[in-house]
Amino acid sequence: MKINESERLCYELMTKDDAELMFKLDQDPEVMRYINGGKMTTMDEIKMTYIPRMESYTNKSEGWGMWKIMLKETGDFIGWVLIRPMEFFSEESELDNLEMGWRLMRKYWGKGYATEAAMGFKQALIARGNINKLTAIAFEKNSGSISIMKKLDMTYIKTDIHKDPLGDLEVVFYQLDVV
Repeated sequence: MKINESERLCYELMTKDDAELMFKLDQDPEVMRYINGGKMTTMDEIKMTYIPRMESYTNKSEGWGMWKIMLKETGDFIGWVLIRPMEFFSEESELDNLEMGWRLMRKYWGKGYATEAAMGFKQALIARGNINKLTAIAFEKNSGSISIMKKLDMTYIKTDIHKDPLGDLEVVFYQLDVV
């Protein structure tokens, strides 16, 4: 799947060679606050857990994976966008319902980059077809991510437990029906 560059941003599918970028992003307790309460990820966790997880759902032709967000002007890495089927790590993976997520370095917050990137991915995924829904989840207090979900025309569905092998979390679910 091709993701078109936006006005200020370009994108590239992440690989195991991007472990250092993933590590650097996760070293800010504020970035991690609404992920795991502010705990920084270790390089061992990146290499032993997060890289294998990412590789398990990466599918370039479908557009699934973690996509680097880079500034077009400088090529600087500013964060990533996640695309994968909802419930991917369960026996009931929803191939027609894609999860969208994002994580940016704090110095790039409040500049509209996450919204710009998420909009581009939303448009590309809808144009590609073969999905019925786009879903995003966040902690209820993560007003920044919830604001982006609303800008994507997603609506609140429920507050519930999101099951994941790394730990179940109570989150809000926002969703957009695309059919």
